[in-house]
Amino acid sequence: MKTEQLEELRQVLRGTLLAAEPMARHTSLQVGGPADAFAVPADLTDLETLLSVLAANGIPYLVVGGGFNLLVRDGGIRGVVISLARLQELALAGAGRIRVAAGVTTARLSKFAADHELTGLEFLSGIPGTVGGALRMNAGAHGGATLERVAELTTIRAGVRTVRGRDELAYGYRSLGLAAGEIVVEAQFQLEHGVAAEIGARIATCRAQREASQKVGFPNAGSFFKNPPGEAAWRLIDGAGLRGLSIGGAQVSEVHANFLVNRGGATATDFLQLMTRIKDEVLLKMGIALEPEVQVVGEE
Repeated sequence: MKTEQLEELRQVLRGTLLAAEPMARHTSLQVGGPADAFAVPADLTDLETLLSVLAANGIPYLVVGGGFNLLVRDGGIRGVVISLARLQELALAGAGRIRVAAGVTTARLSKFAADHELTGLEFLSGIPGTVGGALRMNAGAHGGATLERVAELTTIRAGVRTVRGRDELAYGYRSLGLAAGEIVVEAQFQLEHGVAAEIGARIATCRAQREASQKVGFPNAGSFFKNPPGEAAWRLIDGAGLRGLSIGGAQVSEVHANFLVNRGGATATDFLQLMTRIKDEVLLKMGIALEPEVQVVGEE
């Protein structure tokens, strides 16, 4: 990006703008080269203003949530990375409904629902990250998936806000179909009333199961590969004899084989090479092609 473009962004943005910001500071894997600019709009209006300036100048952008399920290459990202961390609205919106902005954490949403004796989002208590990221990836666990509970989804694209009901969305396992440049900014969840003690018990169970099976002890991006139909990615990786395999500072976790961890000093290239090795070995030895759940972005 040109210096004058950065200066124009600074003039219009009420939130935070950082230049040449290392993405390793904003991803759970703690790797990734610098973004030309890293913007944190103060609110939804500020986001819309930012998007207008970017469109007028032909500047590309990428929206990130909590930095989970994201692998940024070592060359970094050209253009602007946008964080929705300051979009924090969270409120009841009618009988059994919760309205939540994209920057709210999944843990906070799950607790809010439980505090109001609403059931259906307990599984989110064990999934790290933000609601926007969970919606974009249709995050799920323990038989639940985020978009299955959505009543309405609000997105922004080219300065236009669009509200769609769940039956208007194209979504599936770990996916949501969005147009290029379309940003999830808010959702309404439709839940059922439940018994506080039972909701609390389910949350405790979700957290305990995650603690038991996924406490890998090192920076990671959560489940790295999608589960193929009828299979579990970790079993395939284990079956190919890859548990504990390392390339540079990146390693297949010895605790959970579908978690790739940063043992210290890893680069994005280490993770990319390890990912390729896993895919090749699993296809060769187990006969199944693995697909990354983690989104890979940026420049080599």
